[in-house]
Amino acid sequence: MRCRCLLIVLSYAIAAPLIAAEPQTTMTAAIEARADEYWNIAYKIWEFAEPGYQETKSSALLAATLEQAGFQAQRGVAAIPTSFVATAGSGRPIIGILAEYDALPGLAQEAQPERLARPSANGYGHACGHHLFGTASTAAGITVAEQLKASGRSGTVRVYGCPAEEGGAAKAFMVRAGLFDDCDVVLHWHPSSRNSAGDASCLSRAAVKFRFKGTSAHAAGAPDQGRSSVDAVELTAHASELLREHTPDFTRIHHTITGGGGAPNVVPDFAEIYFYVRHPQSEVVKKLYPRLVKCAEGAAIATETKLEINYLGGTMEILPNETLAQVVLKQLRPLTDLKYTPDETAFALRIQETLAKPVSLDKLSDVIDSSGEVTKGSTDVGDVSWVVPTVGFSTACWVPGTPAHCWQAVAAGGTTFGRKGMLLAAKTLAVSTWELIEQPDTIAAAKKEHASRRANRPYDPLLLPNQPPPLDYRNSPVP
Repeated sequence: MRCRCLLIVLSYAIAAPLIAAEPQTTMTAAIEARADEYWNIAYKIWEFAEPGYQETKSSALLAATLEQAGFQAQRGVAAIPTSFVATAGSGRPIIGILAEYDALPGLAQEAQPERLARPSANGYGHACGHHLFGTASTAAGITVAEQLKASGRSGTVRVYGCPAEEGGAAKAFMVRAGLFDDCDVVLHWHPSSRNSAGDASCLSRAAVKFRFKGTSAHAAGAPDQGRSSVDAVELTAHASELLREHTPDFTRIHHTITGGGGAPNVVPDFAEIYFYVRHPQSEVVKKLYPRLVKCAEGAAIATETKLEINYLGGTMEILPNETLAQVVLKQLRPLTDLKYTPDETAFALRIQETLAKPVSLDKLSDVIDSSGEVTKGSTDVGDVSWVVPTVGFSTACWVPGTPAHCWQAVAAGGTTFGRKGMLLAAKTLAVSTWELIEQPDTIAAAKKEHASRRANRPYDPLLLPNQPPPLDYRNSPVP
């Protein structure tokens, strides 16, 4: 009798973790069952490759997919036509999942392991993998909503359609509109060449375009009658290079010239230069920006041109949350089983021949604890993290060693490399969200940590008062 009782006890002990794991197993299986459907969506967005604030088809596809799954979607929120908030479930907790879908200019690329521009009307490419980002987040949201319905649990899942992450700061405007005010927790992820999670932060960023207007004249016949806007751009760029020497450590100042004349024998009367200013602390960015403005003002005086400043806004550094990071790490580690087929290995090796710092393919399934890191990029997720506890992670969607914002990332993102990393991300988002729904104490701890990290500091965004979203920031400059 004693042996029989012992067997019963053991059977319950064995069954208990299986029962506890059942929702997670069900959700990962559901994502895998729809893998082809989700990849079809991601690949369409990869082909659309739409600029920030102009992601009309990409946004509509994701919003419609969520609506078909029973979500209530509100489109065009925060005065942004390509934004949306899609909601399913009811009651607490309210958990948000961020989705992005904008592409980058100048990086149109075929899904091939060599630089081969894809015929495109706009020249854009998904060099940051936002086609995967938006789709995985959508897949996770749908899966969590189905599990909520099946379980009868209280809980709300929201998928936030966030345009123009690349320089447009849409989430900062969405935060300002109060769209995250009642959220308990927010999750996000990002494509990468590695799998990682932790309480990492990033750089804060301000963006500005300096436009100079001069006077046209024949550059040889009447140079004294001309005032060159390109001279003003060149002086601004040079002054910014000198400024770098006298800025705090870890400052980043970089630019591109978006417009500047058409013929050498015409003194150009219009030119534009586009700057980012970054630093790990938004307080420093706010102090650096006026100094950069002085560079442009001095150039305008020296060249006798007129300066127009188009401030595009900025983004905060991410406020980390270790409590949430540990939840994601716990889920990401066992789920990460990425492997390459022989054909994928051959593709990867060809990509690696073009990389400055290739990484061994053996690192594909490693999961890195990125706690304490400050990444050198910027994201408007930072603004979200200042108003609600937020956590993110990355999965390997590109060949190990591939940096973001390059043609190699676009190429891999249009193949099974991107598909595998996207599905891993969707599963990790879904099971992490479900764990938080089941563990309100963890959410409470995350909120306590969030308050502690803010330490009574107000959320002070890098937006001007009443500044509208810069919906045309990807357009060609107009004199």
